[in-house]
Amino acid sequence: MGKIIAIANQKGGVGKTTTSVNLAASLGVLEKKVLLIDADPQANASSGLGIDVESVEIGTYQIIEKSNIPEEAIVKSTSPNVDIIPAHIDLVAIEIELVDKDNREYMLKQALESIKDKYDYILIDCAPSLGLLTLNALTAADSVVIPIQCEYFALEGLGKLLNTIKSVQKIHNPNLDIEGLLLTMFDSRLRLSNQVVEEVQKHFNDMVFKTIIQRNVKLSEAPSFGESIIAFDATSKGALNYLSLAEEIIKKNSN
Repeated sequence: MGKIIAIANQKGGVGKTTTSVNLAASLGVLEKKVLLIDADPQANASSGLGIDVESVEIGTYQIIEKSNIPEEAIVKSTSPNVDIIPAHIDLVAIEIELVDKDNREYMLKQALESIKDKYDYILIDCAPSLGLLTLNALTAADSVVIPIQCEYFALEGLGKLLNTIKSVQKIHNPNLDIEGLLLTMFDSRLRLSNQVVEEVQKHFNDMVFKTIIQRNVKLSEAPSFGESIIAFDATSKGALNYLSLAEEIIKKNSN
Protein backbone atom coordinates (compact mmCIF):
# COMPACT_ATOMS: atom_id res chain seq x y z
CA MET A 1 0.00 0.00 0.00
CA GLY A 2 1.59 3.27 -1.08
CA LYS A 3 1.82 6.17 1.33
CA ILE A 4 0.69 9.54 -0.04
CA ILE A 5 2.61 12.51 1.36
CA ALA A 6 1.71 16.11 0.52
CA ILE A 7 4.47 18.71 0.76
CA ALA A 8 2.68 21.90 1.68
CA ASN A 9 3.11 25.42 2.98
CA GLN A 10 1.13 28.37 1.65
CA LYS A 11 4.24 30.53 1.99
CA GLY A 12 6.31 30.64 -1.19
CA GLY A 13 10.07 30.21 -1.26
CA VAL A 14 10.38 27.82 1.68
CA GLY A 15 11.82 24.89 -0.26
CA LYS A 16 8.65 22.95 -1.09
CA THR A 17 9.55 22.03 -4.65
CA THR A 18 13.22 21.49 -3.78
CA THR A 19 12.03 19.08 -1.09
CA SER A 20 9.51 17.31 -3.34
CA VAL A 21 12.02 16.70 -6.13
CA ASN A 22 14.98 15.73 -3.96
CA LEU A 23 13.05 13.65 -1.46
CA ALA A 24 11.54 11.74 -4.41
CA ALA A 25 15.00 11.21 -5.91
CA SER A 26 16.46 10.15 -2.54
CA LEU A 27 13.67 7.64 -1.87
CA GLY A 28 14.22 6.31 -5.40
CA VAL A 29 17.96 5.84 -4.82
CA LEU A 30 17.08 3.97 -1.61
CA GLU A 31 15.14 1.57 -3.84
CA LYS A 32 11.62 2.75 -3.10
CA LYS A 33 9.19 3.10 -5.98
CA VAL A 34 8.09 6.73 -6.05
CA LEU A 35 5.50 8.80 -7.90
CA LEU A 36 5.84 12.59 -7.75
CA ILE A 37 2.68 14.56 -8.55
CA ASP A 38 3.19 18.17 -9.55
CA ALA A 39 0.14 20.03 -8.20
CA ASP A 40 1.61 23.50 -8.62
CA PRO A 41 0.69 25.49 -11.77
CA GLN A 42 4.26 26.85 -11.84
CA ALA A 43 5.30 23.28 -12.75
CA ASN A 44 8.74 23.67 -11.18
CA ALA A 45 8.84 20.08 -9.90
CA SER A 46 8.26 18.88 -13.48
CA SER A 47 11.03 20.99 -14.99
CA GLY A 48 13.26 20.18 -12.00
CA LEU A 49 13.16 16.53 -13.08
CA GLY A 50 13.91 17.28 -16.71
CA ILE A 51 10.35 17.40 -18.09
CA ASP A 52 9.72 19.87 -20.91
CA VAL A 53 6.68 21.59 -19.40
CA GLU A 54 5.53 23.12 -22.69
CA SER A 55 5.09 19.70 -24.24
CA VAL A 56 2.96 18.26 -21.42
CA GLU A 57 -0.38 17.17 -22.86
CA ILE A 58 -1.69 15.00 -20.05
CA GLY A 59 -0.86 16.00 -16.49
CA THR A 60 -2.32 16.78 -13.08
CA TYR A 61 -5.04 18.98 -14.57
CA GLN A 62 -6.43 16.20 -16.76
CA ILE A 63 -6.50 13.61 -13.97
CA ILE A 64 -8.23 15.97 -11.51
CA GLU A 65 -10.91 16.93 -14.00
CA LYS A 66 -11.15 13.26 -15.02
CA SER A 67 -10.59 13.63 -18.76
CA ASN A 68 -7.71 11.13 -18.40
CA ILE A 69 -6.79 8.36 -15.99
CA PRO A 70 -3.54 8.69 -13.97
CA GLU A 71 -1.89 5.85 -15.88
CA GLU A 72 -2.02 8.02 -19.02
CA ALA A 73 -0.34 10.95 -17.27
CA ILE A 74 2.59 9.09 -15.69
CA VAL A 75 6.00 9.84 -17.18
CA LYS A 76 9.30 8.19 -16.29
CA SER A 77 11.71 10.74 -14.86
CA THR A 78 15.49 10.73 -15.25
CA SER A 79 15.78 9.72 -11.57
CA PRO A 80 15.93 5.98 -10.84
CA ASN A 81 12.61 4.54 -9.55
CA VAL A 82 10.86 7.92 -9.82
CA ASP A 83 7.81 8.49 -12.03
CA ILE A 84 6.10 11.86 -12.30
CA ILE A 85 2.68 13.23 -13.18
CA PRO A 86 3.74 16.62 -14.54
CA ALA A 87 1.92 19.95 -14.40
CA HIS A 88 1.29 22.62 -16.98
CA ILE A 89 0.25 26.25 -16.58
CA ASP A 90 -3.35 25.23 -17.45
CA LEU A 91 -3.57 23.89 -13.89
CA VAL A 92 -4.30 27.51 -12.88
CA ALA A 93 -7.82 27.09 -14.27
CA ILE A 94 -8.69 24.08 -12.13
CA GLU A 95 -9.59 26.16 -9.05
CA ILE A 96 -12.29 28.01 -10.98
CA GLU A 97 -13.55 24.92 -12.76
CA LEU A 98 -13.93 22.89 -9.56
CA VAL A 99 -15.85 25.53 -7.64
CA ASP A 100 -19.35 24.29 -8.43
CA LYS A 101 -18.54 20.57 -8.67
CA ASP A 102 -19.85 18.08 -6.10
CA ASN A 103 -17.13 16.50 -3.99
CA ARG A 104 -14.66 18.99 -5.41
CA GLU A 105 -12.18 18.39 -2.57
CA TYR A 106 -12.03 14.66 -3.37
CA MET A 107 -11.12 14.77 -7.09
CA LEU A 108 -7.44 13.97 -6.63
CA LYS A 109 -8.11 11.33 -3.98
CA GLN A 110 -10.52 9.53 -6.33
CA ALA A 111 -8.06 9.77 -9.22
CA LEU A 112 -5.26 8.16 -7.21
CA GLU A 113 -7.25 5.14 -6.02
CA SER A 114 -6.28 3.08 -9.05
CA ILE A 115 -2.51 3.60 -8.72
CA LYS A 116 -1.97 3.92 -4.97
CA ASP A 117 -0.79 0.32 -4.60
CA LYS A 118 1.76 0.53 -7.40
CA TYR A 119 4.15 2.78 -5.45
CA ASP A 120 5.83 2.81 -2.05
CA TYR A 121 5.49 6.59 -1.83
CA ILE A 122 3.42 9.14 -3.72
CA LEU A 123 4.60 12.71 -3.10
CA ILE A 124 2.45 15.73 -3.99
CA ASP A 125 4.18 19.07 -4.55
CA CYS A 126 1.53 21.63 -3.53
CA ALA A 127 1.02 25.17 -4.80
CA PRO A 128 1.99 28.01 -2.44
CA SER A 129 -1.62 28.78 -1.49
CA LEU A 130 -4.42 27.21 0.51
CA GLY A 131 -6.79 27.00 -2.46
CA LEU A 132 -8.75 24.05 -3.83
CA LEU A 133 -5.66 22.43 -5.34
CA THR A 134 -3.88 22.23 -2.00
CA LEU A 135 -7.13 21.13 -0.36
CA ASN A 136 -7.36 18.28 -2.89
CA ALA A 137 -3.78 17.26 -2.06
CA LEU A 138 -4.43 17.30 1.71
CA THR A 139 -7.65 15.32 1.28
CA ALA A 140 -5.84 12.70 -0.82
CA ALA A 141 -2.77 12.48 1.44
CA ASP A 142 -2.00 10.19 4.37
CA SER A 143 0.36 12.77 5.80
CA VAL A 144 1.94 16.15 5.17
CA VAL A 145 5.52 17.42 5.28
CA ILE A 146 5.73 21.14 6.09
CA PRO A 147 8.98 22.86 5.02
CA ILE A 148 9.88 25.90 7.15
CA GLN A 149 12.77 28.13 6.24
CA CYS A 150 15.17 29.17 8.98
CA GLU A 151 14.48 32.85 8.52
CA TYR A 152 12.83 35.70 10.36
CA PHE A 153 9.23 35.17 9.26
CA ALA A 154 9.50 31.39 9.45
CA LEU A 155 6.62 30.82 11.83
CA GLU A 156 4.41 33.42 10.23
CA GLY A 157 1.58 31.67 8.43
CA LEU A 158 2.35 28.33 10.08
CA GLY A 159 -0.62 28.74 12.42
CA LYS A 160 -2.89 29.31 9.44
CA LEU A 161 -1.61 26.17 7.72
CA LEU A 162 -2.01 24.08 10.88
CA ASN A 163 -5.60 25.37 11.20
CA THR A 164 -6.27 24.38 7.58
CA ILE A 165 -4.87 20.91 8.30
CA LYS A 166 -7.12 20.67 11.39
CA SER A 167 -10.21 21.56 9.38
CA VAL A 168 -9.26 19.07 6.63
CA GLN A 169 -8.90 16.42 9.37
CA LYS A 170 -12.31 17.34 10.75
CA ILE A 171 -14.25 17.56 7.49
CA HIS A 172 -12.51 15.70 4.66
CA ASN A 173 -9.73 13.45 5.86
CA PRO A 174 -9.73 12.30 9.50
CA ASN A 175 -6.66 10.13 8.84
CA LEU A 176 -4.38 12.99 7.77
CA ASP A 177 -1.19 13.02 9.85
CA ILE A 178 1.61 15.51 10.07
CA GLU A 179 4.63 13.57 8.82
CA GLY A 180 6.89 16.31 10.16
CA LEU A 181 8.10 19.90 10.05
CA LEU A 182 11.23 20.21 7.93
CA LEU A 183 13.68 23.03 8.63
CA THR A 184 15.19 24.28 5.35
CA MET A 185 17.75 26.87 4.20
CA PHE A 186 19.68 26.57 7.45
CA ASP A 187 22.90 28.57 7.69
CA SER A 188 24.87 27.60 10.78
CA ARG A 189 26.83 30.88 10.67
CA LEU A 190 23.71 32.95 11.27
CA ARG A 191 22.48 33.45 14.79
CA LEU A 192 18.97 33.87 13.41
CA SER A 193 19.04 30.43 11.74
CA ASN A 194 20.02 28.84 15.04
CA GLN A 195 17.32 30.76 16.91
CA VAL A 196 14.61 29.62 14.48
CA VAL A 197 15.72 25.99 14.86
CA GLU A 198 15.59 26.29 18.67
CA GLU A 199 12.20 27.94 18.61
CA VAL A 200 10.60 25.44 16.22
CA GLN A 201 12.05 22.49 18.16
CA LYS A 202 10.87 23.98 21.46
CA HIS A 203 7.30 24.54 20.21
CA PHE A 204 6.83 21.39 18.17
CA ASN A 205 9.18 18.81 19.76
CA ASP A 206 8.74 15.42 18.10
CA MET A 207 6.92 16.87 15.11
CA VAL A 208 10.22 18.27 13.78
CA PHE A 209 12.42 16.09 11.56
CA LYS A 210 15.90 15.49 12.96
CA THR A 211 17.30 16.18 9.50
CA ILE A 212 17.83 19.87 8.76
CA ILE A 213 18.32 21.01 5.16
CA GLN A 214 21.32 23.33 4.99
CA ARG A 215 21.61 26.25 2.63
CA ASN A 216 23.56 24.87 -0.31
CA VAL A 217 24.50 26.47 -3.65
CA LYS A 218 24.33 23.13 -5.44
CA LEU A 219 20.70 22.73 -4.36
CA SER A 220 19.77 25.96 -6.13
CA GLU A 221 21.80 25.09 -9.24
CA ALA A 222 20.46 21.57 -9.83
CA PRO A 223 16.95 22.52 -11.12
CA SER A 224 18.38 24.64 -13.95
CA PHE A 225 19.97 21.43 -15.28
CA GLY A 226 16.68 19.55 -14.90
CA GLU A 227 18.29 17.26 -12.33
CA SER A 228 17.75 16.31 -8.72
CA ILE A 229 20.58 17.06 -6.32
CA ILE A 230 21.38 13.33 -6.23
CA ALA A 231 22.07 13.30 -9.99
CA PHE A 232 23.69 16.75 -10.00
CA ASP A 233 26.13 16.28 -7.14
CA ALA A 234 25.66 13.23 -4.94
CA THR A 235 28.44 14.29 -2.56
CA SER A 236 27.06 17.77 -1.85
CA LYS A 237 25.64 18.76 1.51
CA GLY A 238 22.20 19.10 -0.08
CA ALA A 239 22.27 15.51 -1.38
CA LEU A 240 23.38 14.13 1.98
CA ASN A 241 20.66 16.11 3.78
CA TYR A 242 17.88 14.81 1.53
CA LEU A 243 19.15 11.22 1.71
CA SER A 244 19.10 11.54 5.48
CA LEU A 245 15.51 12.86 5.33
CA ALA A 246 14.47 9.95 3.09
CA GLU A 247 16.03 7.47 5.53
CA GLU A 248 14.22 9.15 8.43
CA ILE A 249 10.86 8.86 6.61
CA ILE A 250 11.45 5.23 5.63
CA LYS A 251 12.40 4.35 9.20
CA LYS A 252 9.37 6.17 10.62
CA ASN A 253 7.05 4.32 8.26
CA SER A 254 8.49 0.86 8.75
CA ASN A 255 7.68 0.74 12.47
